[in-house]
Amino acid sequence: MTRPTAFVMINAEIGEEEEVLKYLNDELKVDEAYVVYGVYDLVVKVSSDTMKKLKDMVINQIRQAKGVRSTLTMVIVRE
Repeated sequence: MTRPTAFVMINAEIGEEEEVLKYLNDELKVDEAYVVYGVYDLVVKVSSDTMKKLKDMVINQIRQAKGVRSTLTMVIVRE
């Protein structure tokens, strides 16, 4: 069985993209994180042992992080 996984698209405050990226990689230890051009500023792949832990990471840690303006989360349902 695969671990619960999601892609999170992040809009950051202007000029905060690198700080958000550093927080995601250093503090949260996300699977992958990229600064991108387009509608969103960062694209992040996160996974966890349980759906509850995944939800807590996205809602309580990513969405409330300093420099994060908004997010769009897409939970993977099938590979």
